[in-house]
Amino acid sequence: MASKIAMYEIHKRARERMGRICRVCSVCDGRVCRGEVPGMGGIGTGASFMRNVDALASVKVNMRTLHGVKEADCSISLFGHSLALPVLGAPVAGVKINFQELIGEYELAHAIVGGCLDAGTIGMTGDGGGPNVYQAGIEALHEFRGRAIPVVKPGPNDQIISKFKAAEDVGAIAVGMDVDAAGFVNMRLLGAEAGPKTEKELKKLISSTSLPVIIKGIMTPDEAKLAAECGAAGIVVSNHGGRVLDHTPGVADVLSEVAKPVKGKLIVFADGGVRRGVDVLKCLAMGADAVLVGRPLTIGAFGGGREGVRCVLNEIQSELETAMILTGCASTRDIGPHTITSI
Repeated sequence: MASKIAMYEIHKRARERMGRICRVCSVCDGRVCRGEVPGMGGIGTGASFMRNVDALASVKVNMRTLHGVKEADCSISLFGHSLALPVLGAPVAGVKINFQELIGEYELAHAIVGGCLDAGTIGMTGDGGGPNVYQAGIEALHEFRGRAIPVVKPGPNDQIISKFKAAEDVGAIAVGMDVDAAGFVNMRLLGAEAGPKTEKELKKLISSTSLPVIIKGIMTPDEAKLAAECGAAGIVVSNHGGRVLDHTPGVADVLSEVAKPVKGKLIVFADGGVRRGVDVLKCLAMGADAVLVGRPLTIGAFGGGREGVRCVLNEIQSELETAMILTGCASTRDIGPHTITSI
């Protein structure tokens, strides 16, 4: 577990380094940074970002203490890899437009991928409007022998297939596409093409690679079923951190219904507003197999590099272990609808 002193220092250094890009608020809920896109905030009024946090906070946990669970096993198996906790690093990139180059593209990717591995889990790398963005992630994968998942923007299919091939060449665990970046203002500002994908296009992309393909940006049950039918190995229930479309539901508002028709057919990830270990517990109880964490790990990278990312994940794991013990869950397999309540 990361010490409180260590986390304080990481946040302090991140606040000093990031300036107004991110204030490193004590509660990261999108209220201070609403409308700050590019940046770390939510699009427009910030309602989608704020709803992610509020919806997750509205889910309550059933405390149980009359049982024999003394220790909790947070581990999961994912694409043939054993992970110490059901938390992965979300794909964060685009430092030129989002972070005013206060951190390097490779530096960020290296910190997140390395820090995730140090914590016993997997990081994702991102994509953006320039070719150097995705390439920085591929370079980080090369250093860490492919133990990460590169995620591409929904550009032209031929470009995506080329990027999938680069991921294959470096030995990536899987690949992803954040379709929720379709129409993203950051892409438009850089003059980069991005848009939705038809069923035909999606099938072509998935069949173009030998790697498992994760489709990020699924917020309805019908699109979850479509992704499964097209051969996706996983989906991420996500509104892109509230950064692409104002006034969407929060991820926790829809997670149970989106996961229901595809549970057991593919891996269900949830991404939106996860800050603490108890948030992870809630998402798993609503049907997720694992969660993605973005903003907290970005702050960890700014405040402490690879070690900062590891510290954030260690704290989340420690909190998850406590939450599991106090809800009577000896392993992640024991977490289910009975673990939470909507009261």
